[in-house]
Amino acid sequence: MFDVLLKLKWFFRKFWKQYTIAIVFLIIASFLEVIPPWLLGNAIDEITKDQMTAATLRNFLILFVAIIIGSYVMNFIWQYRLFGGAITLERILRKRLMHHFLKMTPTFYEKNRTGDLMAKATNDLNAVSLTAGFGIMTLIDSTVYMGAIIVAMGIFISWKLTFFAMLPIPIMAILMQYLGKIVHERYTAAQNSFGTLNDHVLESVAGVRVIRGFVQEKKDESRFSEMSEEVFQKNIHVAKINALFGPITKVGTGISYVVTLGYGANLISNGEMSVGQLITFTVYLGLAVWPVMAVGELINVMQQGNASLDRVQETLKYEEDVKDSHDPFKAVNPSSIGFEQYTFQYPFSQGKNLQSISVHLQKGQTLGVVGKTGAGKTTFVKQLLREYPLGEGQLVFGDVDIAKIPKEQVLDWIGYVPQDHFLFSRSIRENILFGLEGGGRIRLQEAIRLADFEKDLENLPLGIETLVGEKGVSLSGGQKQRVSIARALIKNPEILILDDSLSAVDAKTEAKIIENIQRERKEKTTIITTHRLSAIHHADWIIVLDDGIIIEEGTHEELLSKSGWYKEQYDRQQLEGVSE
Repeated sequence: MFDVLLKLKWFFRKFWKQYTIAIVFLIIASFLEVIPPWLLGNAIDEITKDQMTAATLRNFLILFVAIIIGSYVMNFIWQYRLFGGAITLERILRKRLMHHFLKMTPTFYEKNRTGDLMAKATNDLNAVSLTAGFGIMTLIDSTVYMGAIIVAMGIFISWKLTFFAMLPIPIMAILMQYLGKIVHERYTAAQNSFGTLNDHVLESVAGVRVIRGFVQEKKDESRFSEMSEEVFQKNIHVAKINALFGPITKVGTGISYVVTLGYGANLISNGEMSVGQLITFTVYLGLAVWPVMAVGELINVMQQGNASLDRVQETLKYEEDVKDSHDPFKAVNPSSIGFEQYTFQYPFSQGKNLQSISVHLQKGQTLGVVGKTGAGKTTFVKQLLREYPLGEGQLVFGDVDIAKIPKEQVLDWIGYVPQDHFLFSRSIRENILFGLEGGGRIRLQEAIRLADFEKDLENLPLGIETLVGEKGVSLSGGQKQRVSIARALIKNPEILILDDSLSAVDAKTEAKIIENIQRERKEKTTIITTHRLSAIHHADWIIVLDDGIIIEEGTHEELLSKSGWYKEQYDRQQLEGVSE
C-alpha cells in the first residue's frame, strides 16, 4: 500500500524541509486536539464535586482559548506546507511529462494513444498529487493522531475500557486492506477506459468535418455513448468499493460506543471511573471516528495514487528511440549531404521502406524527389529529421556521420514544411514567428513575400493579426501551406525541405514561390518532394522513387531523354495543363 511513498522518495528527499515542518506541526496539532476533552472532563468533575470557583473557571477558559489559537496557527502552517508540497509535485511531474512528450519521436506516439497521454497528464497527476497531500495527512491522522487519542484514553482514563473499545479497529483494518487491493485494480481499469474515451473525443473533434460529410453523427454519438457508459460502469465499480469504507467505519465505531457506554457505566458503578472521565472518553471516541475513517481514506488514496503513478512512470520510463551519440561531433556547417547505399525500415514495417539509396547533394544545390504515392518520398526526407533510428549504410553531412551530430544541431540547420500543415490557434503573425523566436518586422515581411502570401493578408479581416482558429480551420488549404512555408523561410535555414508543400496552391502561385526560393537561396540547400514536376524541373538533381528504390535519376533534361516514368508523368501533366 505504501509503495507509492517509496516511489516518491526522490521528491520527499528534495523537499524534506517543507515536509518535515508540515509533519511536525501536524503532529503537534494532533496532540493539542486531545487536550480539550481532558480539560472538559476535569471541569465536569469539578462541577459535580461542587468545587468549581471563578478562578478555576477562568483558568479553564484561558487554557481553552490558548489551545484554540495554538491549533489554528499549527493547522495553518501544516496545511500550507503539506498541500503546497502536493501542488509542487504535480507541477514537477507535469513538466517532466511535457518535456518527455516533446522529445519523443513518432514511434512513441504510434504506441501510445493521445487520449491516454492526456489522461495521465490530468487525472493521474491529480491522483498522485492527492497522495502527496491528503494521503500524508491521513497517514499521520490514522497513526499519530489515533495513537495520541488511544494513549490519552488509556493513561488519563482507563486502559481496560480503552482495550475493549478499540477491539473492532484491527478487524476494520484487515477488511480495508483487502478492499484497497480491489480499489487498485478497478481504478487502473477505469483510468485506462477514460484514456480510450479521451482519445475518441480528440479524434471526433479533429475529424468533425469528415463525420458530418459522411453523415456519421448518430453513429459517432452512439459510439461515444457506449464508451461513456463503459467509463461510467468502471468508475461505479470503484465507487462501490469506496462506499464500503464508510459503513465499515461507522459499524466499528458504533460497536465501540456500545462497549464504552455499557462497560463505562459498570466502571462508574464500581468507583473505578468518574462521570467526567466517561464523558471525556466518549468525546475521545468521537474524535477517534475520523482517524478510523482516515484508515479507509488512506488505503483508498494510496492505492489510487499508486496506480496512477505507475501509469505516469511507465510513460516517463520510455526511452528515446533516437538518442544522441555519447561522443557527439559539433559540425560547423552542412557542406554537403550524402546517402551511400542507405537502407531503412520503419519499426512496425514488414519490409524495407528505402533500399540502397545513394544520393550526393552539395551545399547550394536543389534536390527534387518524385514518385508515385507511397513510393517513399516522405520517408526519404524524414531520415534527415532523425525521427527514427538510422538504417543501414551511410548518411553524412559533409564527412560526418549524422549519428554523431547532436539532433538539436541537425534540426537547427533544417527548415521543414510537412505534408500535413499544422497551425497553432493563434494569429498568423505568431504562427510565422514560431519559426524564428524574436524575428523582426523585416524578416517577417520577407518571409511573407517569399511565400507569396501578401495579397491574401489584404483580404483577411485583421490582416496578419487574423486568428487562424484551431489547426488553421479559418484558412484555406493553400493559405495554410503558405503560412507553413513562411514559417520555415523566416528561419533562413541551411537546408529547406518542402515535403509536397505546394499541392494546394495553383500553378501560378507555385511558380512564384519556387522562383523566390531559387533567387533567395542560391547558397543554401533545398530538397523538394512533389507530385507536380513543375516544382522541381529547375532542380540540380532529381531522383525518382518507387517502393523505396531509386529507379531513375538525373537532371530534368536527362530524365526526359530516358523515356521512363518521369517522361511519362511529365507528358501527362503537360496534357492536363498542370505544368507550364
